[in-house]
Amino acid sequence: MAEIRPIELAPGIAIGGAALPVIAGPCVVESEAMALAAGHMVRDLARRLGLPVVFKASYDKANRSSIQSFRGPGLAAGLRILALVKAETGLPILTDVHEPAHCAPAAEVCDVLQIPAFLCRQTDLVVEAARTGRALNVKKGQFMAPDDMRRVVDKARSAGNPRVTVTERGFSFGYHNLVVDMRSFALLHRDGIPVIYDVTHSLQLPGAAGEETGGERAFAEPLARAAIAAGADGVFLEVHPDPEHALSDRSTQLDPARAERLLRSLVAVRRAVAAGDLA
Repeated sequence: MAEIRPIELAPGIAIGGAALPVIAGPCVVESEAMALAAGHMVRDLARRLGLPVVFKASYDKANRSSIQSFRGPGLAAGLRILALVKAETGLPILTDVHEPAHCAPAAEVCDVLQIPAFLCRQTDLVVEAARTGRALNVKKGQFMAPDDMRRVVDKARSAGNPRVTVTERGFSFGYHNLVVDMRSFALLHRDGIPVIYDVTHSLQLPGAAGEETGGERAFAEPLARAAIAAGADGVFLEVHPDPEHALSDRSTQLDPARAERLLRSLVAVRRAVAAGDLA
């Protein structure tokens, strides 16, 4: 197995080492007020738990299920709001980029650029995002085997950027379902790639709710704990102040109290793994 060398996601936040970095926030920027409230919520949660946290939210969700689905405020307005969140909370910021032309302006505000799962093989997008010099988090496509992601990471590194991580979010399995193969973490580690586990997107049932994606929030805890026990280097989870009224991914986002309880348990699992208690 290749050595996992820690990479810097953001100033003071590394992945691939002893700490458990967390990427957390709402699916999409719904409004300035909501994004700021979510930012303060995530910051306070991080302080209570003593965890390194990156705030995440998308200015645009270009891969929604329906043309009627809420996408977000768009590039200019969304980045303005994310810059406000960063200024008020002091948190580093992650957002999705969907087009090569979006990478440079997004990099002016955000510490981490994320390649959505459906776009992980888009060479021009991956390379342009890497060229910004920002850390790059690539979501593994639901159609990709773990060892296929090495070539995606190589695309990013070819631009001279070694700060690349991969996020596991499940495989398509039959109709309207995703399944997480816990072998993925070890397989990606063989290629020296630090791996994040996407707690909430792994719960999705794509297309199962008709005009929107469904999901099974009940499985957040067992899957997340299993992923940390299997070797995940960090976690990604969508946290919303009021998930039932979220404008996107309402069936999988977690409320703040539940997210905090889950993260506390993940810290305990991580410590057990480090101590060899789960060997």
